[in-house]
Amino acid sequence: MKLGNYVPADCRLIESNNLKIDESILTGETVPVLKDADAKLSANINDADMLNMAFATTIVVGGHAKAIVTSTGMNTRVGSIAKIIITDEAPQTPIQRKLEDVGKTLGMVCLIICFAIFIIGIFKNISIKEMFMTSIGLAVAAIPEGLPAIVTIMLSIGVTKMARKNAIIRKLAAVETLGSSSIICSDKTGTLTQNKMQVVENYGDTEFILELGTMCTDCEISNNEVIGDPTEVAIVNKALEYGINKEKLYLNMQRINDIPFDSDRKLMTTIHKIGDRYRIITKGALDILLNRCTKIYKDGDILGITNYDKDTILSRNSNMANKALRVLGVAFLDVENMPKEINSKNIENNLIFVGLIGMIDPPREGVKEAIRTCKNAGIKTVMITGDHIDTAKAIARELGILNEKSLAITGKELDRIPQNILERDIMKYSVFARVSPEHKVRIVKAFRTTGKVVAMTGDRSK
Repeated sequence: MKLGNYVPADCRLIESNNLKIDESILTGETVPVLKDADAKLSANINDADMLNMAFATTIVVGGHAKAIVTSTGMNTRVGSIAKIIITDEAPQTPIQRKLEDVGKTLGMVCLIICFAIFIIGIFKNISIKEMFMTSIGLAVAAIPEGLPAIVTIMLSIGVTKMARKNAIIRKLAAVETLGSSSIICSDKTGTLTQNKMQVVENYGDTEFILELGTMCTDCEISNNEVIGDPTEVAIVNKALEYGINKEKLYLNMQRINDIPFDSDRKLMTTIHKIGDRYRIITKGALDILLNRCTKIYKDGDILGITNYDKDTILSRNSNMANKALRVLGVAFLDVENMPKEINSKNIENNLIFVGLIGMIDPPREGVKEAIRTCKNAGIKTVMITGDHIDTAKAIARELGILNEKSLAITGKELDRIPQNILERDIMKYSVFARVSPEHKVRIVKAFRTTGKVVAMTGDRSK
């Protein structure tokens, strides 16, 4: 497996080199997952946390690996999802249930009336044969042959009106069902959010942070489109908003070497030639990066980093993390000469800390207003996602899905709850995070036991 490949089957990794896989189609997690063939995992772990596995239909966005195929076709995780969809019987729609009740009621009334008329005719000495034919005629006349046609016409009118609002409906009955919905279960990634990481906050000199950050990426700019890891794409796009173009920077600061990101260091470093000097740029996890820094860049000056500076940086990092932002630290160092051996030990030390970059997959435009409209109409909106619970809770709070009276729960916690208890307490929950497709089936069934009409929506690309 290498960059750009679709994973053709479920595989157990035997060798991996900085392998990153976009699993959003399976788990809903926006950020690519860094895989590790040597990872040792506990039993009954969620798909999103299986770091030593690659799953069918996911996409390799970085690195390469070797793997052994463990499942193909309908035996893969995607295949098991397809089985659930195929074998799960769709419940009757509200209009189907109402029509069935109407039919039963009319049938019973008709039988009672026909029987009464038959008895009255017998008492009036009318022949049994004549009364039998009369009763049968009345029964046939009582059948509302025009009812199905009237219902179909009304639903067709509804479909036409929805089409004018850019909502295409395949099944006529779905129009009435949608109108009767009292709970909407929605995916997060690509539905409530844009499925596109964006830099939304930073700490430090903004332009210098973005200049260093965009240079320390493996993204490519092609036809005005940035291609690469979503996290790095977000940095490069934000830099472009400030007129900072990675390719133009490389003309004056040529990239001559690099130390790729790996899961142990949690850092990535690029080395650039600037005249007769060299610039080392490192970005990555703050807890690792800050320990490699001995100085700090402040308002154009380079000063010794103090404990107060470190506490301030850690506090700002904590604030950003509490907003469910993915936070990266950025540092650099200019040197006259490069060591003979380019490795982390020789290069990623005595760095100058510059700042923090915070990014997130932001909510889609109009979603917050749509959720508010649903709430005013008495419709409960529920988020069901494979993403991390902190990220899900932050987005849910911003959109108005999660409040003081509602709860959030993970798939692992859900596994410990019996179905009867889940059905009893289901209305307390508004966010379900780190869940699998099997969990989604349990959740929807639990909501349906309350007598509610449940709608499920997701990104059309999934």
